[in-house]
Amino acid sequence: MRIETDPGTLTADALAALIEWYQANGVDTAIDEVAIDRFAAPPPEPTSAPVPLPAFESSTADAAAFSARSSAAATAFAPAPPRAPETPDTDIEAARIAAASAQTLDELRETLGRFEGCSLRLTARSLVFADGNPAARVMLVGEAPGREEDLQGVPFVGRSGQLLDRMLAAIGLDRDQVYIANVVPWRPPGNRTPTPEETAICRPFVRRQIALVDPDFLICLGGAAAKELLDTREGILRLRGQWLGFDTGMRTIRAMATLHPAYLLRQPLQKRLVWRDLLALKAALDT
Repeated sequence: MRIETDPGTLTADALAALIEWYQANGVDTAIDEVAIDRFAAPPPEPTSAPVPLPAFESSTADAAAFSARSSAAATAFAPAPPRAPETPDTDIEAARIAAASAQTLDELRETLGRFEGCSLRLTARSLVFADGNPAARVMLVGEAPGREEDLQGVPFVGRSGQLLDRMLAAIGLDRDQVYIANVVPWRPPGNRTPTPEETAICRPFVRRQIALVDPDFLICLGGAAAKELLDTREGILRLRGQWLGFDTGMRTIRAMATLHPAYLLRQPLQKRLVWRDLLALKAALDT
């Protein structure tokens, strides 16, 4: 409860009685020391005459000089035009030119080591280029390196790589009889999935790598590699096990997608599907 009054007009007894009355009625807030007439008209706002600006007499020459100084100041303090950022299309075109310039696998590796168009190289420890026999009839391509691959600079050396070795051994192959690479040769931070832009920038290099190896059979390990290399949107479970064609630029080779070893570590029951794919590869090699 809030009540406004002027205590200065009351005697001591009256003031004490007023305070006692306030307490009895729950008054707990004093508005002001002086009573305010809420019904009085507000006082007029003060007005001030505009301050006249000083008059200047200037010649035409003075006006021209002042205009020139103003223009010079505006130019001096004007923000610089923003620099056009590098676009993914620019980096992709640079990747195409760089990849096409490599005539051997060693040149391609050196070109990738110098290439600055993909930001993944800034966070990765190693360039994970390839492993195995460049003259092999079978080339296997995954998506991107993981932690162990980044540490050693070799593809498929972690748990999924150990499983891949056992898968190859089941049909009589080892790393000396195959060539292994990835679509993206640098490990993404935290083993995250490469972005579409990162994959698109790296695509010319892996395609050139396949062309230089010129294998008889291309095996895409996982749906990501299959979509990048086989130009398909089909899910890996529907796509796997089918022989398709891959144009190396010189000839069309046989290509097949199968499940990635990392997926099999999470879904071991699906190994039976990969076993069928491996048997199909073995049959193709034997003919």
